[in-house]
Amino acid sequence: MSHRLLLHFAAYLIFALVSEQANQKLSRELPSDVCERFVCERVVTEEVVVAQRSLSEAQDQMPEHLTFQLDSKELNETRTLCVWLPPVYSQSKDNFPVLYMPDGGLKEDFPHIANTVAKLVATAKIPACILVGIENTQRRRDLTGPSEVQEEAKIAPISDGASKFRAFIRNELFPEVDRRFRTTKSRSIIGESAAGLFIVETLMLNPDMFDNYIAMDPAIYWNNRYLVRSAKSHLAKFSDSKKKFWFAGSNATDIYPNTRELRDVLTQAAPASLTWNYLDQPNEKHNTIFRATKEKALLWTFSPAEIENR
Repeated sequence: MSHRLLLHFAAYLIFALVSEQANQKLSRELPSDVCERFVCERVVTEEVVVAQRSLSEAQDQMPEHLTFQLDSKELNETRTLCVWLPPVYSQSKDNFPVLYMPDGGLKEDFPHIANTVAKLVATAKIPACILVGIENTQRRRDLTGPSEVQEEAKIAPISDGASKFRAFIRNELFPEVDRRFRTTKSRSIIGESAAGLFIVETLMLNPDMFDNYIAMDPAIYWNNRYLVRSAKSHLAKFSDSKKKFWFAGSNATDIYPNTRELRDVLTQAAPASLTWNYLDQPNEKHNTIFRATKEKALLWTFSPAEIENR
């Protein structure tokens, strides 16, 4: 058995054991409906996150990348950014669109998304782009808006930081990336779960911040489904600037009722400026949907044919 396969198997065993221990702990401490919700949300305990990252590291080759740090006045902390550049970047003087991602640390989702983007760029299935991953510090704080739900405060006592996180991205990260790299004005964002929640919230509250939005299993149950309930009023305020929105829902019981309802709202009320697509994935779980659908999402969003049809 190869060293890599042994590493993968060991990481899987660690993840399974720690996840079970964490789930049992939550089951003892929280009501069953709350426990189910946040086990799905993949942020139940720091131990589970560490175990999942170990499994991810065993699965994914680390792509060539750059890292830099940015002192943020908006967040009052230093943030680490991970950057993948297409090979053609060093061979030309062209400018490139930028794809941003929360959960974008080297021990988070950056490696597998960078590898997928690299494959699609190398095979000319999507145009060359720059990928910028934002490593987490306090994930639940940065990716959630306000909530009046008491059970959510028990799991995420430090939350409601999404507006400041958006301000960091818009006012500090965008200018820094544009200063360091040759970029176009085209900006996109991709993420899942809590990052998906942040992406949907950004689309609804600040739609002109990005051109393309990709959200897998967005946790839009947050704050008693506020984004779903208010979506129609937010959509009515969209400008004429063209946007694209791709999202997907797994079989998670606190996810798919809300993603399907958001799909129905978009069917009725999406403005002409918003091109959107929903992918229902009942055979996928919350912890599999990102990897299972990322290529479909990127192709739909960035393939030359899709761009020409916009």
